[in-house]
Amino acid sequence: MPDTCRIIALANQKGGVGKTTTAINLGAALAKSGRRVLLVDMDPQGNASTGLGLSAGDRRSTTYDLLLGDDPAAEGIHGTQVYGLDIIPATTDLSSADVDLMSSGGRSRVLQRRMTELLADRQDYDYVLIDCPPALNLLTINAMVAAKSIIVPLQSEFFALEGLSQLMLTLREVRASANDALRIEGIVLTMYDRRNNLSQQVESDARETLGDLVFRTVIPRNVRLSEAPSHAMPVLDYDPGCAGAKAYLDLAAEVIQREG
Repeated sequence: MPDTCRIIALANQKGGVGKTTTAINLGAALAKSGRRVLLVDMDPQGNASTGLGLSAGDRRSTTYDLLLGDDPAAEGIHGTQVYGLDIIPATTDLSSADVDLMSSGGRSRVLQRRMTELLADRQDYDYVLIDCPPALNLLTINAMVAAKSIIVPLQSEFFALEGLSQLMLTLREVRASANDALRIEGIVLTMYDRRNNLSQQVESDARETLGDLVFRTVIPRNVRLSEAPSHAMPVLDYDPGCAGAKAYLDLAAEVIQREG
């Protein structure tokens, strides 16, 4: 696997925290910063695929095929309307992959093996972003084993930090058993409202507890961010001047900076 390509999983077992929104818009922001990006949709809901304009009929080869098919791994790559951003889409078929993978040898390393094959064939990618399902299941474990780091979207709400404990425990287990190089790329606060005392308290607690792991950039609660998926485009194309678009460009700059 080329060392120049950074594989980052976006994971949080809690749904509704802005994980897929971050996957789509961070991918688009990295692409607009001149990087080549592949987004791997590992969520059976397929929201990242829909949000980048792929209808169900367009998804001729998917992450289910990547994990359990025999075709070359690169067959699943689809272009998007964002220059420099490709995707391997998901459909609801992926919801049965957990069960189907149980019979596979080395079932937690299937994605790692397939990504090694893919990146040997396509060596032009700078980043691979894996949008994990909102669960600590075998799909998420596969993503953690294949990844070099994890970005954790954290909603600015009560009990947000408490929800991290199980994710951290899973990360330690993956480090111990399958991927000792796995690290946390960073934690990004999402749905942040500067007028809300709770958002400010969550940010204060997160920075006090986790220090530099928390990205400086926070993603605001922004109506344009919410509207963009219904138009099947990243917010950077839907409304490039809005606060959400600017925040994701700032986040991309931080990710690039952290990678040196």
